[in-house]
Amino acid sequence: MRVLVVEDEERLARLLRRVLEEEHYVVDLAGDGIAGEDLARSAAYDFIILDVMLPGRDGISVCRRLREDHLNVPILMLTARDSVEDRVRGLDAGADDYVVKPFAFAELLARLRSLARRRTEELASAILEADGLHMDLIRHEVRRDGLRLDLTAKEFALLEFFLRHQGQVLTRTQLLNGVWRYDADTASNVVDIYVHYLREKVDRPFTSKLLHTVRGIGYSLRSP
Repeated sequence: MRVLVVEDEERLARLLRRVLEEEHYVVDLAGDGIAGEDLARSAAYDFIILDVMLPGRDGISVCRRLREDHLNVPILMLTARDSVEDRVRGLDAGADDYVVKPFAFAELLARLRSLARRRTEELASAILEADGLHMDLIRHEVRRDGLRLDLTAKEFALLEFFLRHQGQVLTRTQLLNGVWRYDADTASNVVDIYVHYLREKVDRPFTSKLLHTVRGIGYSLRSP
């Protein structure tokens, strides 16, 4: 497995590389946030070990930017600050776990193994399908009959909700609560608008239709 270590303390970075290589990881090093972000985007890593306090761009910003671009590689953050607020900031930015400095290497390796198990479980449930429609939750990608569909973030979330409830008739209230959650400060016609957007991309170019209106109730996604 390939690991990116973004750490500006040279001695710690070298120690991390040696320990990880002894566990048969392939390790790349970056000494600042900008270089680390560039490397994270340029190669496929199984894990990123990311320090919080970095020159150039801090680890919280790097993590947030990678998540905004849907890079879903597990991120383990290193922090010298053992406060709840700092840990919450890292997790809210998209980190999967954290280790507080100074740490035991045995603990760090155990956390990587835990992330690997979680990753395996996520990948097993990361594909949703219906009649030629293929949604990859890890790559944040949707295809139908091999054609890639360009969806906005909200369209993607709405389609995911439909796919997770295939065959069910969903009311507008259920869709608002399931997709918009706390964002739903508008009338329920926002659901109608976004279902229309989805139909233009998911159904209109294809022969069979997946999204169906159930008059007086709501909508349903079902195969023909």
